[in-house]
Amino acid sequence: MFGLSDDEITAISRGDFQVFQGSEIALLRMAEALADTPANVSAELYAELRRHFSEEQLIELAASAAQENFRARYNRVFDVGSDGLYRKGLRFKHRKAA
Repeated sequence: MFGLSDDEITAISRGDFQVFQGSEIALLRMAEALADTPANVSAELYAELRRHFSEEQLIELAASAAQENFRARYNRVFDVGSDGLYRKGLRFKHRKAA
């Protein structure tokens, strides 16, 4: 399955990252830090991220988080709400390996 389970989404909304693996926790912390104003990734967090990811990987991951933050903030100007794509219990099919 791709994406997050309902339980994982609930855990994130509660700020409970302990249900995730170390690398996932580091990424969630990075996303949280980048969503703050001002955005600030501490030296401690960066060191934790580097234990799991290369600098090239972090460039891509940070760019993705920044893009989502841009869209979220941009949408607020126009009061754009959810399109309702997420529904609790929705399951996706597994992709077949090529």
